[in-house]
Amino acid sequence: MQITRDHGDTKGRYVLRQDGAEADLTYSILSPTKIIADHTGVPDTLRGSGAGRALVERLVADARAEGVKIIALCPFVKAQAARHPEWQDVFD
Repeated sequence: MQITRDHGDTKGRYVLRQDGAEADLTYSILSPTKIIADHTGVPDTLRGSGAGRALVERLVADARAEGVKIIALCPFVKAQAARHPEWQDVFD
């Protein structure tokens, strides 16, 4: 799995490409230290492959490295955060 990141002034996006399919996780930038995880999209061909979790793991790793807090608006990100208490340091 290859994950790339596009980071703009107000929005960002992680994209995972695997076997010709593309999953993504989008976020909005509130401030230099706070983002909102908006949406996770995983096509049917990647469901059950761990693609969504891999995107959230990358989001969490980057947030830690950059000192950013995440507000989980996306139901999938919110559910992953609830399942992983070790990630609570980056969720607001």
